[in-house]
Amino acid sequence: MKSIHQLILALFLLTGTLLYAGKVETVITHSDAMDKDIQAMVVTPEDYDASKKYPVVYLLHGHSGNYTEWPKRAPKLESYADQYQMIFVCPDGNYNSWYFDSEVKLESQYETYVAEELVAFTDNTYSTIKDRSGRAITGLSMGGHGALYLAFKHQDVFGAAGSMSGGVDITPFPNNWELSEYLGTYAENTERWEANSVINMTPLLTPNSLQLMISCGTSDFFYDANVKLHDKLEYMNIPHRFLTTPGGHTWDVWRDAIKYHLVIFDSFFNPEE
Repeated sequence: MKSIHQLILALFLLTGTLLYAGKVETVITHSDAMDKDIQAMVVTPEDYDASKKYPVVYLLHGHSGNYTEWPKRAPKLESYADQYQMIFVCPDGNYNSWYFDSEVKLESQYETYVAEELVAFTDNTYSTIKDRSGRAITGLSMGGHGALYLAFKHQDVFGAAGSMSGGVDITPFPNNWELSEYLGTYAENTERWEANSVINMTPLLTPNSLQLMISCGTSDFFYDANVKLHDKLEYMNIPHRFLTTPGGHTWDVWRDAIKYHLVIFDSFFNPEE
């Protein structure tokens, strides 16, 4: 009969992960800006200790998703929380908010919610590093746009940011994803659309003002926009990582990409290691 140590070793070799799993919980947050409660999922390390201070990674879902998407579709987040000693916060972006503070749909103020209210809730509820040096934000598709959008505009809040298959230029899609509900029609509000496209927000950056990680599958419909953003950042001498992989707009790509984003974020959180 195999010993317990042999069984543990065999399972470790089979799964490639340690036999630990972070704690996943649903929390109720409140937005004063929108006068409503909003759910989020939080993943903490299994050995979470309130006497320690943890960095936080905010994970944004894509269009038509919700706060359950990341923990449900990428269950290894639990082991990553243990491996890196990070907290993951997965907010609800209300299906299609694009994480803007909308001037058109006044009940949609998700920039304020994520960058201010949710961060305050997290810091008040958990034992976190209450500084940009301990905060990163990334997401997929709409959430990839949102992560860069929020980080570019709130560099005092976030020190590192990423995007996976992000919709970093929304202007080619005037009739898609209910964007006009939040920005008005492109024909009548071209300047607003341009100002809210991540690819046009790069003047907000200076070299090394943010640790940046951008990834996209080569078959993704957002691939060309991501290449253009990469080229623009290079032209501006803004250091960043740009990762391309085979694949399209799918969870197979995003489950793989998150591993690389976390390596970059961990190096930001622990620069001396």
